[in-house]
Formats: sequence, structure tokens, C-alpha cells
Amino acid sequence: MAGIKPECTLKIVKGEFGYVLEDVPHLTDYLPDLPTYSNPLQDNPAYSVVKQYFVDHDDTVPKKVVVQKESPRGIHFRRAGPRQRVYFESDDVLACIVTCGGLCPGLNTVIREIVCGLSYMYGVNHILGIEVRTNCCITKCFLPWADILNSKEAYGGYRGFYARNTIQLSPKSVNDIHKRGGTILGTSRGGHDTSKIVDNIQDRGINQVYIIGGDGTQKGAAAIFEEIRRRCLKVSVVGIPKTIDNDIAIIDKSFGFDTAVEEAQRAINAAHVEAESGENGIGVVKLMGRYSGFIAMYATLASRDVDCCLIPESPFYLEGKGGLFEYIEKTLKENGHMVIVVAEGAGQDLIAESMKSMEHEDASGNKLLLDVGLWLSQRIKVRYKFKSRTLPIYLFRIVHDVLDYFARRQRMVINLKYIDPTYMIRAIPSNASDNVYCTLLAQSAVHGAMAGYTGFTVGLVNGRHTYIPFERVTEQGNKVIITDRMWARLLSSTNQPSFLSSKDVEEADSADDLQKLTVDETKSLGNGSPIENAI
Repeated sequence: MAGIKPECTLKIVKGEFGYVLEDVPHLTDYLPDLPTYSNPLQDNPAYSVVKQYFVDHDDTVPKKVVVQKESPRGIHFRRAGPRQRVYFESDDVLACIVTCGGLCPGLNTVIREIVCGLSYMYGVNHILGIEVRTNCCITKCFLPWADILNSKEAYGGYRGFYARNTIQLSPKSVNDIHKRGGTILGTSRGGHDTSKIVDNIQDRGINQVYIIGGDGTQKGAAAIFEEIRRRCLKVSVVGIPKTIDNDIAIIDKSFGFDTAVEEAQRAINAAHVEAESGENGIGVVKLMGRYSGFIAMYATLASRDVDCCLIPESPFYLEGKGGLFEYIEKTLKENGHMVIVVAEGAGQDLIAESMKSMEHEDASGNKLLLDVGLWLSQRIKVRYKFKSRTLPIYLFRIVHDVLDYFARRQRMVINLKYIDPTYMIRAIPSNASDNVYCTLLAQSAVHGAMAGYTGFTVGLVNGRHTYIPFERVTEQGNKVIITDRMWARLLSSTNQPSFLSSKDVEEADSADDLQKLTVDETKSLGNGSPIENAI
């Protein structure tokens, strides 16, 4: 999706005292004469006991809750929830659901709750799932799923639109799917052809599109919305953000993150047992986090057994005073063992020259990290006499340097165990916390589409569910701020050095300034916008 550049224009609403609403598009922006209908929820017995079950049109949620006395009110997003009037009659709705990108705990729960929300709350009976299929049953039966999802033989995700792979979905057919990992629709990467997708949506008469995926998928959804708006079609396009790394901006967290952190404890516990059971044992656990180290950071804080956490946002060096090797030697001398948690994107600068594959990307535009497989494992076993599972090349380089450091100095014998629980974590069902979160996200998406909103992503902002314009969640990623208190808490927990030079701190401060919207940005939004309405 890296090449997709949707031409979106923020819809800005301004009020007094520096109030700024970054509003989401509505069908009436380009179809002003659409009729409205009474919301079926007003006759729903489940909602009869709710005092105020319709959200007021002017309800918004602030992006920033910690402010100073003289601060402007700042940026707000539209509050999610049911509206008193809807823009679709239940019998006229033909909805479709598509899942794109990698697996994540909670996908099936989101699918289930979109289907059940449309059916039980709004009486919608026509719901399609865009399904993954392959060119031949041999491919489907014998290739690993990871190969299928990246293969041109797979027709699912966005490809499924113009490959006409659909299944009928009903509350009965999705009743138990939340108990299973993965996605019943299947998923694939890439395959985004905006014109073909919208042609298919138009030909089939689909008028609500629910797209579940990460930032690349949301960029694709934004492009679909723009093409639909250009053609003046009555179609609501809704995104549900999915990223196990928790790297989507604006929102508090993404679904599946809590489950991932919880499941990562199993791997960390196993690494700790292995490490403390051997002489100078080191347990290395690789967790997800290509660009953002949230899973590694939160799993480390939750575990209390981790001695060192390495993430993409925090540079580190191996040799010299204050380096990783010195810290490893110190910890082994004091404790006799240690556990290292490393996010998959950490230390890339250390292996940039040997990592020629960094120039290549997968179908979603993500940089590829090589997995050297059994060959490297066997070489490591022979040369360094330790057992390991398959090592990605960047971890091989780090492990190689660690062992070489101690071997050259003949200071101590190292027993290193490497654990990669990535696919185990991605494939499990969501836990109770994520199941509730997935349910609320799905229902918020359904309410927004029925109310005529389009071109938005649903998400939790400061504990409230909101509708966020596509471009706001795709303009930059969410990253750990290493000058923030949460990272300081981790350093205090592990007692590891920060590995930071003064230059690194300055760069981190600059990144913090870019990531966090400041008062100046709020003022700039208030000084003129492409779409502007005073309230």
C-alpha cells in the first residue's frame, strides 16, 4: 500500500477559545438531498432502558486531556455512537466486510460484531464477506499461510473485491468465530486497485464497506473513499484499525494489543526458566514491533523477569563503555543469568550494511527482514555450540556478536536460548479485554455508517470511542517516546542503561515534538483550512 496517496482534505470546524473539530466526511457533503429515516434502535427493547441512547450531534472528544490554564481547547474528534436519524433503510443495505494484512487477535470478534450489530440493532440481512481463495486446492492445502497471503495465487483482502470472492454472513454463521484465532475471511497483502474495487462495489450495489486493517490498509480505504466520492455514490466507507504493534497514531490502542502483551508473557517466562537453569544462561525473546516497540515495552513491564529491552525507537551500541556487551557481562556476573526482549525492528542501524534485503518490500510496502532459517541455526550450533530456533538475520548478527565478544576474551561460557513466539501470538483468539474492545469498535463502526458518515476510522481516544478522518491515522505512525515517563519506568524496572548519547536524546526530543500535536498546530489549524465552518 506504500504507493497509495489519497488526496484527502480535512474537514475543519472551529469554535470559540481555540476549539477545533477535525470532522469526518458525510454522505450529504456530496449528496445533499438524501432522505433520512428514524433510527430502528428507538424501537429496540435492549435500548429502551437507556436514558440517552442517541449521541448528540455536537458531542466531541478532545484529543488532549492534559492542558494548562491558558491553553486553547484544542483538537477534537466526533464522538461515536448511534444517531437519531439514519441515512439507510435496513432492507436497502448491502454491506461487505474485508480483512487485510497480517493476522491479529480479535479479527473474528470484529467480524462477528459487525454482522450482529447490523442484524440485531438495525435489521440488516444482506452482509457479504470478501473471502480469500487460491487458484488451486493444492496451494491452499500445502503452502504455509504466510506464503499464501503473500502469493499472487491468493485472491483475498482487497484482491477479493475484483476476484468476486464472497460469502454470505449472518449471525448464525458467525456465532462462534470469536473463539477462534485468525479470520474466517482469510487475508492477504497488496492487490489494491482502486478503480477495480470501486467498479465492483458499484456493480454489486454494495453501500456499506467495512475495512479491517493496518495503516497501509487504511490508506487504501482512504483511496477507495475518494474514488467513491468522486463518482458521487451513496456508499459509506468505514475503517477498523488493526495493528498488533499498536503503531497507529491518534488512538489509545489497537485491538489485539492487550492479548499480544499477555501471550508474550509465556515466551518471556520460558526464556527466564531456560536462562536461570543453565550456566550463564541468556534467554532472548523476539517480539513484534517493526517500527514501534510497544509490545516489547509493555511485556517487559508486565513480566519483571526481563533484564534488557531493545526497541526500534531507542538506539543502542554493542561494545565500549556503557554498551550492551558490558551490561550483559555485568548482569551475568551478578545474577548468573539474564533475559533480553528485543522488538523485531531494533538495532537495524547495526546491520544495515549486511542487510541488503532492507531495500526490498512485501506487498503491503513493509521493509522485509530476512529469516535465514535452519541454515543459520545449524551454523550457529556447530560454531558456538548452543541450541536455537530459526533466527532472523538481524538477531543472528546480534547473537553472533554477543558470543564472539565473550569467546574472544575467553571470559565465560554462554548458554543462549532464542524464542520467537510471533506467529503463536498472532494466531490466538483475543482475550476478554480485547473481545469487549472489538465489540465496541464494531458497533461504533456500524452506528457511524448507518448515520451517513464515511471516510473515517473508529478508535478509542482518551477512553471515548470516536470517528477519526482517514488521513489523521495514516499521516504518521505511533511510536514509543523514549524521553517519556513510560520508558523511564521500564529502565527503572530492568536497571538497564539507556544506551543513549546526547545526540540520541536530542533526536528523540525532535521526534516527540513531531509526534505530539502542540498548541502551535492547533493555532495553525484555526488560522485557515480548506473546509471551514464557524460554530
